[in-house]
Amino acid sequence: MSPWVAAWWLAWSGSASLAVIPEARLEPEQVAPTAWYVRGTSGQATLENRGFNSNAGFVVTDEGVVVIDALGTPGLGETLLTAIQSITDQPVRILILTHWHADHAYGAGAFREAGAEIWVHEGAHDYLDGEAGQARLAERKRSLGELVPQDMELLRPDRWLSGDLEFKLGGEEFILRHLGPAHTPEDTVILARNAGVLFAGDIIMRGRIPLVGQAPIMDWLEAIDRLLEYHPTVLVPGHGAATPDPETDLAMTSEYLHFLAREVGCAGRDFLPFDEVYAGVDWNRFESLPGFAEANRANAWGAYLQGEAGARLPDCDP
Repeated sequence: MSPWVAAWWLAWSGSASLAVIPEARLEPEQVAPTAWYVRGTSGQATLENRGFNSNAGFVVTDEGVVVIDALGTPGLGETLLTAIQSITDQPVRILILTHWHADHAYGAGAFREAGAEIWVHEGAHDYLDGEAGQARLAERKRSLGELVPQDMELLRPDRWLSGDLEFKLGGEEFILRHLGPAHTPEDTVILARNAGVLFAGDIIMRGRIPLVGQAPIMDWLEAIDRLLEYHPTVLVPGHGAATPDPETDLAMTSEYLHFLAREVGCAGRDFLPFDEVYAGVDWNRFESLPGFAEANRANAWGAYLQGEAGARLPDCDP
């Protein structure tokens, strides 16, 4: 562990926790000499947390700033931009969205207005062009009120990414890897190689129940395995605290997905009644985690349907 990361780890372990951030404070935390992130509250986006329930990060170079994700409301995007400008005079050149979900993308407009290009993988086409994106936008306008303006529309990216990509800016090398479909078809992780920081998006949700829905569980588990191939010094998840011990902290998301597949997905493969299966599962190890009440039954239903459809699942007998 480098001296920089060791110092950050001591500060983090002594002063930070996975507790909810009061009043949705947005304070960048430095995880490498050139890299920062902001950490949202645990759980769902609400009026109480001002829609701030996800993470975003940024890397400062000699030729500009690369931002990863934009948070969940236009106002949060503006606040994030202001926070970046308090740290550096360098302009924001690129905003890369790890995926196009509301809690990571609705703040993108502030960065476009500041002159940044917005990038996302082309796997987001179906979400943006279909009913799902519009349905989520309508829901957020209802649930978050004035935080998501009634006239807001979904922004289109300036650049659709078609696969993996590597580029250099101001002495930093950025490595983008498309690992979807996992949480979403467009899941993209971003490694700032010199900084040693990997921004993993929602492939990893630390300290909370992941939102699985219809996401292919086997593909998601394979994406988690691939994250370790990049040997990051620090991993920044889409939700929860950054970690200097990625291998250990990938375990919870992986464990939960294996549990869903084994306890519910395999039962779907055997066409057992879902309600009986769900009621018979011992959820004790997960039910105290943020997001369990809101997401777990829907996650289990998604796993059940995958089993019923004969999808690839771990931990099931052939």
